[in-house]
Amino acid sequence: MESVRQNKVAKLLQKELAEIFRANAKTMFNDAFVTVTVVRISSDLSSAKIYISIMASQDVNATFNMINDQKQHIRKILGNLIGKQVRVVPEISFFIDDSYDYAEKINALFNKPI
Repeated sequence: MESVRQNKVAKLLQKELAEIFRANAKTMFNDAFVTVTVVRISSDLSSAKIYISIMASQDVNATFNMINDQKQHIRKILGNLIGKQVRVVPEISFFIDDSYDYAEKINALFNKPI
């Protein structure tokens, strides 16, 4: 069970990371549309798992690799944005959120004629 503090920091990270991805889409991510779907933060607030969804990209894996390559730069930008609100900027790890693709597969199965 997550604490109130974990939830607040997770929401703050989600909001600020979404803004970073929106503002830097052209320069850092080849104009891909990246959304932050879920943020899970450790109980000591030192690490965060960021689940992202990548759309409007020719190659999702290449875009994901670009994001991972720039992880430290993204963390630095994040630190500049939230540095006054948290004691330590957490280490971030990115993961692809494939729940939308899974939901589409399930929906296609339901719509498939028998």
